[in-house]
Amino acid sequence: MSRLTTAIRHAAARVDAATPDHRDRAVDALRAGAVLGVVLGHWLVTALVADGSTLRAASPLQHLPWLAPVSWVFQTLAVFFLVGGHVATRGYASSRARGIPYRRWLRGRLARLFKPVAAVLLLWTVVTAALLLSGAEYATVRTLVKLALSPLWFLLVFAALTAATPLVARLHPLWPLAVVLHVDLLRFGLGADDRLGWLNLAAGWLVPYTLGAAWTRGELEHRRTGWILLLSGTAVTAVLVARAGYPASMVGVPGADVSNLNPPTLAAVTFGLAQCGLALLLRDRLRTAMRRPVAWAAVALVNLSAMTIFLWHQTALMATTATGLLAGRLPGLHTVPDGLGWVAARLVWLPVFVLALALCRSAFRSWERGGDGDGGRRGRSRVVRAHRPATKEARHV
Repeated sequence: MSRLTTAIRHAAARVDAATPDHRDRAVDALRAGAVLGVVLGHWLVTALVADGSTLRAASPLQHLPWLAPVSWVFQTLAVFFLVGGHVATRGYASSRARGIPYRRWLRGRLARLFKPVAAVLLLWTVVTAALLLSGAEYATVRTLVKLALSPLWFLLVFAALTAATPLVARLHPLWPLAVVLHVDLLRFGLGADDRLGWLNLAAGWLVPYTLGAAWTRGELEHRRTGWILLLSGTAVTAVLVARAGYPASMVGVPGADVSNLNPPTLAAVTFGLAQCGLALLLRDRLRTAMRRPVAWAAVALVNLSAMTIFLWHQTALMATTATGLLAGRLPGLHTVPDGLGWVAARLVWLPVFVLALALCRSAFRSWERGGDGDGGRRGRSRVVRAHRPATKEARHV
């Protein structure tokens, strides 16, 4: 066994020993998987094409629609909202039991969401000003800023649902699902204004969020529930795509008339229900897998930097793209994503994106150390602890 392997195993063992026994590691594994799914999905389907001195956004899904199943694997936001709803309702119940006021609980949770945002906004304000003053084309600057700040919409929705946790904690998921259904009937069936679809931005993600609350209440423990969600969600989504004209891609495609994600459609929501069902079915397997120290250490590392990874992954992609322009138009980085050659080249670039993201993590990780979400205290993350409390209830970031 090499020294590096030995060092990794020892470090993983320390992380494992510092984790409370009562922590549900499956929750952290699902969260890590959801975050990494979004990151990899963006890196695979987001292209910046160099057209002279202009960079424009493109997607291989425009030219290779048969790649739509890639979006089924990497569009994992529903799982993130499922875990978020579970963690928020559990944390809120724990806070109430300990006499912590709602305002203090909310302030702690939002601090962890929005403190890292300040660094992103500060950097991109400086970058935008520098680009414009240097004479960069406005279209290029607009494309870069839009992509860099695109993750923020998710945080705004997630923050709103978090603030509404006391109101939606006992809401049945069928109610927001009914809203999504009726909005789509009005939009696509009766020709209502497309702006009506933005109601689904809240209602659509409220469906998995309230499923997470039901998980906290112990209503999703039977495997039958997971199978019902998985099979029915898959069947309904297939019918909507095959018969009702919904796009097959579960992410937005530049130039497409309808996006399943912006705002969420009924197909995106039913697809999310299938994902949630699969996540619930995998809980026991994940708990078993996370008993392995190395696997758990990797998941803990992602959770410790989840916000930094999420907020900076697009910046890492664009920094690599901009730096690569110094060497000319590079395949898979600046070329039109219209063939398998581009896909193969993009796969080669993924390790470079990872390295750029690692540099961003090193530079901005400290911004992620905010309130703890259960009372506004600051300090050590709760994924691992220096000491292992024997009686405190498990809590999640």
